[in-house]
Amino acid sequence: MKLISISLCNFRSFYGKTPEIFLAVNEVKNTTVIHGNNGVGKTSLLNAFTWALYEKFSAAFASAEQLVNKRAVAEAGIGQGVECYVEITWEHDGKRYRAKRQCRVYRSAADVEAGKTELYMLVTGDDGRWYVPDQQPEEIINQILPCSLHQYFFFDGERIEKIVRNDKKAEIAEATKMLLGVEVINRSIRHLGEAKRVLEGELRAIGNSEVKKLLGQQTKIEFEVEAINRRQQEIQQEIEYQSKFKIEVGNRLHELSAAKELQQRRQDLESRKNSLQQQLRKSKDNLKRLISSQCYSVLLLETNIKFRSIIDNLKESGLKPGISREFIIDLLNGNKCICGSYLHDHSQARKHVEHWLEKAGSSTVEETLIRMTAQVDELDKQAVSFWQEVDREQVRINEARQTLGQVDSELLNINEKLRKDPSEEIRDIQKRIDDIEAKISELTFEQGRNQQQSETLNIELDNLNKQIAKQKLNEERQLLAQRRIGATQDAIDRLSEVKTRQEKHFRYSLEQRVQEIFSAISPAPYIPKISEKYELTLVENTLGVEMPVAASTGENQILSLSFISSIIDKVREWSEKKKMLSLPESSTFPIVMDSPFGSLDEISRRHIAKIVPQMANQLVVLVTKTQWRGELQEEIANRVGKEYVLIYHSSKPDCEQDYIELQGERYPLIRQSPNEFEYTEIVEVRNG
Repeated sequence: MKLISISLCNFRSFYGKTPEIFLAVNEVKNTTVIHGNNGVGKTSLLNAFTWALYEKFSAAFASAEQLVNKRAVAEAGIGQGVECYVEITWEHDGKRYRAKRQCRVYRSAADVEAGKTELYMLVTGDDGRWYVPDQQPEEIINQILPCSLHQYFFFDGERIEKIVRNDKKAEIAEATKMLLGVEVINRSIRHLGEAKRVLEGELRAIGNSEVKKLLGQQTKIEFEVEAINRRQQEIQQEIEYQSKFKIEVGNRLHELSAAKELQQRRQDLESRKNSLQQQLRKSKDNLKRLISSQCYSVLLLETNIKFRSIIDNLKESGLKPGISREFIIDLLNGNKCICGSYLHDHSQARKHVEHWLEKAGSSTVEETLIRMTAQVDELDKQAVSFWQEVDREQVRINEARQTLGQVDSELLNINEKLRKDPSEEIRDIQKRIDDIEAKISELTFEQGRNQQQSETLNIELDNLNKQIAKQKLNEERQLLAQRRIGATQDAIDRLSEVKTRQEKHFRYSLEQRVQEIFSAISPAPYIPKISEKYELTLVENTLGVEMPVAASTGENQILSLSFISSIIDKVREWSEKKKMLSLPESSTFPIVMDSPFGSLDEISRRHIAKIVPQMANQLVVLVTKTQWRGELQEEIANRVGKEYVLIYHSSKPDCEQDYIELQGERYPLIRQSPNEFEYTEIVEVRNG
């Protein structure tokens, strides 16, 4: 998706029709910079993109319902409609698209009534002519860049850290899977499942009584498994909600001076408990890995002893290192000794050499024995190393369990103190926390029970499938239906395996890229991690143990940008290698960014300024004069292809005018309005 231009009419602070803003599309000079002071329309321009394409607004966009310019409304007559629209042109997959979202408001004597919002689209054909597409505009836009992903490409740089908030993690996971193409595979699996049920229905209609009975049982179990899976998703969502609710309720104790200290201590202990539990799981996983990969070395100890006993016996029976049998045989075949004597048949010299055959060993046998002895020695060392590693992990497990017990004990004491606090408000809050924890415990228990039930049902399904496959289907139609069912199931299994491997590989490579970019920008020695649910966290490696970090706003901003940059980079890489079932031309991504990280330190901003133009095929930056000056200007200036200035016309009688120097020319940022209305004008910067 390559953005070509955007134009507005009566959208927020932009009065009337604005000039068409053409965006930089050159591969080298791919950056468009739009300059403007705070509060003059930069955020409105960012939201013009998201409103036109998705009818969405950024979190900081105040009064989203007041889209139409106030001056245009004030100048309209009673009952007269005022048009507001945003029109965007872009190219994608060899076609050019023009989308226009518009709305109207009607002024009455006492109020302003809003009309219906409408979206129109035109597309160019091969002949270059514009035509109305067959699909709905929303469908086309979502196929090019899905709505669930728009926050990655149109965002407020000052508030980008919200991407890593707890309540956004599920959204991140789904959006990332959309980019990865997993949703395409999921739909294929669902459609194949539906096709399999249709085929099984046909088989039931033509099969014998035994087959019909087995297929009936199979269908019943499949529905039960689906119901359990749906319930598992509901439980997980409810657990996440209850966990978030618990934090919110607990935060209320922070506001009460009598409970603030206890609540802070409890939060610290709960954080410590989570870290210990993670450490415990990691140590147990390490033990499993050790046992699966090195336990054989311990089981071979007796075999190693027997091997050495055999070698000793061979040596006692005459196996000696030195001259090999092969060497002596070569001498005899050549009829000449190494001393120069000829070894004629029946000669004394030949008898002496032949006598050495009884003493010499085979070089092949010796080499094999040496190699095997070295391998056995290595096995013994591995066995020692195995027990040392096991002991270390056991020590870590015991220490973690002991510390966990102490933490749990202290948590119980704190909870009991809060339950018995003289303040009724504190007791009520603690009771709510107890109720939430009881609910989470109940849901977790149900989750475990459902998982066991699902595993049992899946085993039954496997057995039924085997029984159905064994049935003698004599009729040709039965055999054909059975083959089709088998082929469909095989396709489902293969697609499921592809999805699992692709997602795992992508997540692993994505995590590596996030770590590289974060390390290049941030001076902090923290390590970004991406969980299986695509949850973004920061950890630090203290004494070989990974501990979660309470990241600052700045660190979360850097983490979020690293994540966005990595997604674009890895999806582009995968798309180019044709490894993904993703969107057409998914290697082209625009980024529209408002207020690029003005709150960060100079070093971090300089690193970001270097990375951002490289990570996006096209970049639109909305900046204030102070944000642009310095490291941002120094690093991006040579990538700038287009520049615009937002001139704010202030209705304040004594407004202080402001200017900016660009390309050797002075451009106003604030001017006195010629009337009582405030509005923003867009002016293109001329190349010097």
